[in-house]
Amino acid sequence: MQNADNSFKREMLSVLPSLRAFAMSLCGKHDRADDLVQDTVMKAWSKQDSFEAGTNMRAWLFTILRNEFYSQMRKSGREIQDSEGTFTESLSIQPAQHGQMDLQDFREALSKLPDNQREAIVLVGASGMSYEEAAVICDCKVGTIKSRVNRARAHLQELLSLEEDGNYHPDNSAASVVSQAFVS
Repeated sequence: MQNADNSFKREMLSVLPSLRAFAMSLCGKHDRADDLVQDTVMKAWSKQDSFEAGTNMRAWLFTILRNEFYSQMRKSGREIQDSEGTFTESLSIQPAQHGQMDLQDFREALSKLPDNQREAIVLVGASGMSYEEAAVICDCKVGTIKSRVNRARAHLQELLSLEEDGNYHPDNSAASVVSQAFVS
């Protein structure tokens, strides 16, 4: 078996210069060609038991190299070069635990609202109903619903310690993560 391994190794090494030239013709860049030859040699070495002694080693290696090149080309069509991590950072999301804690805080604050305010804000804010539809459901005037929703929003802002600008956004720790994604 040792002689077979040495024979395989010698024959494969003798083809390397031609293999590299072929890889250069496909890739056009020395570093990519070297990587392609290395991948080819690794595949050939791991599959040497499928090589039939006495057949054309050169043709077998060239076939492996060509197939590897086309596989890499197909794969690169589905991948994005992101060595700096810029694209990856733009995909980052807030950790789920922050959202869970925010939702828990919101539910607690919502439960502290008077029943008529909670009902009005849930109908208009969460259910997406118009003020008119909510007024019909609550059997009151549209102005009353608007007032209840306004008072409920103000009370929620106070309970949740939200800024009064009406722009609801991530807290400071989450905002730093979000702003990092847009810096680049």
